[in-house]
Amino acid sequence: MLLVRGNAGGTALTGTIYERGERAPRFRGAPDEGAPYVWVCDEFYEVESGGSAQRIDGREVNVAFESPVPRGFDTRSDAIEAATEHVRTQFARVGIDADDVEVEVLEADEERLV
Repeated sequence: MLLVRGNAGGTALTGTIYERGERAPRFRGAPDEGAPYVWVCDEFYEVESGGSAQRIDGREVNVAFESPVPRGFDTRSDAIEAATEHVRTQFARVGIDADDVEVEVLEADEERLV
């Protein structure tokens, strides 16, 4: 299992890549069980009112969360590339420049950098 963590604006977002042989969560909309790599992470966006108040980049932001949408991939590198893009996109949705997001990929069992 790999963790893909993005850090920016004083906060972080972490999603999970389940690797070949590991059991990814099962719920409606999950990818085919045969996918060797499965990415699961929250999706969110800024809203004018409601949602959850978060402090991001020194400002108060109201954030609404969507249900995670798992995605299956054939290769580890494709999963990591998509996960990195996903994390950067989530930060962009709340006003952080995607290029300002530091992304790290860690082994989940020991949180070691990959």
